[in-house]
Amino acid sequence: MEVISLMGIFVGLALLMVLAYKGHSIVWIAPFCAFIVALFALGAGLGEDRSLLTAYTVDYMTGAGNYFITWFPAFFLGAIYGKIMDVTGSARSLADAIVKVIGTRFAVAAVVIPALALTYGGISVFVVVFVVYPMGYAIYRAADIPRTLLPGAIAFGAFGLTMTTIPGTPQIQNLIPMEYFGTTETAAPLMSLAAVVLIGLPGYLYLESRARKARREGRGFTEDPLFEDVDREGAPLPPWHWVTGVIPPVVVFVILNLLQWGIVVALLLAILTCCLLNLRQWKNILPAVSSGANGSLTAIMNTSCAVGFGSVVKIVPGFALLTQLMVGSGASPLGLLVSEAAAVNVLAGATGSASGGLSIALDALGGQYLTMANAIGLDPAYLHRIASIAAGGLDTLPHNGGILTVLAFSHCTHKESYRDIFFSLTLIPAAGSMLIALIWGLLL
Repeated sequence: MEVISLMGIFVGLALLMVLAYKGHSIVWIAPFCAFIVALFALGAGLGEDRSLLTAYTVDYMTGAGNYFITWFPAFFLGAIYGKIMDVTGSARSLADAIVKVIGTRFAVAAVVIPALALTYGGISVFVVVFVVYPMGYAIYRAADIPRTLLPGAIAFGAFGLTMTTIPGTPQIQNLIPMEYFGTTETAAPLMSLAAVVLIGLPGYLYLESRARKARREGRGFTEDPLFEDVDREGAPLPPWHWVTGVIPPVVVFVILNLLQWGIVVALLLAILTCCLLNLRQWKNILPAVSSGANGSLTAIMNTSCAVGFGSVVKIVPGFALLTQLMVGSGASPLGLLVSEAAAVNVLAGATGSASGGLSIALDALGGQYLTMANAIGLDPAYLHRIASIAAGGLDTLPHNGGILTVLAFSHCTHKESYRDIFFSLTLIPAAGSMLIALIWGLLL
């Protein structure tokens, strides 16, 4: 019966991916697919206190609600911070300064680097697309590169490295393991830097090869009829304004990594810093707060719904079988790290969410991994880093909320642009996380 329930997990996941690929909202397809998972589990027994109805009203809603309660402050403040950086021109000024140094010849880098810098500076990965897309649109138009290749570059810059691999990143995918393993934001820095190379370099080279191939085949830029690149009102920004795009991210880094005051304090002080640096634009700031607050709800709702799906997966009998398969090889550093990398990848893929899958994986398995690590003398910092890196692998399957946001804002379909996202953000990072777990497992 557990095998049938396990089949139900994969059927529900497959249906979730197909429906998301076809553009349906995660808000309804996540509970629907969770219902399918629970339906398969009926024969194996959901438990005396559970039914198909309670699988939704209790398990699904509890999982989604707990995630919302825990991480809403980070989403909320991150979205406001990103919006203020956007409307004041601070983020755009920084991006433009980077572009002037790089030039349109390296158009992919001119999009990836600003997205990477802004997310490392604390802007939420769900928000950065709104800042980077107008700039990337202009760069790809000037370089005559197909607009459908732009979502892959934006997503790679936002999700590919700063979300999970670079030491000290303020993104929640790096913060979640801290509460399970008692670690810090800069856990296992050498492993982090290895991941930057093993995942970042192949991903970037792939995107560059796609741009070069488009040039060879004579495929150029086509206008987006739905996009309006509206000039900002008011006086032109001074040449030095890019500095206002540098200082707030530095504040986030110092507060979070050096003073270790937490992400909420870091984002609050970054917001205050950005406002003080742009006092002349105070009329734009208050509307930006409202806009950012509203935007944060969409991002966290998408992720919470995905987490709700994972919460139902966690209570069905098939999950126990899946857990046994994942933890079964963890009697050594090699087995433990590889097991954790596989478990987080699978559950991030199941939920379509790096943070959601990571939370579910560590809720279910984190205690066992920590106990096993202590028993064999393995530093929990390695558990932290492998979990974080692996969260950025299979999470970017078609139903991922961040990917849906990037494609929607770029006015591109999965058919047009998902191939680049899959290779640079799914296949390469998933393989890279397993390779890093293997290498460190053999070395330790």
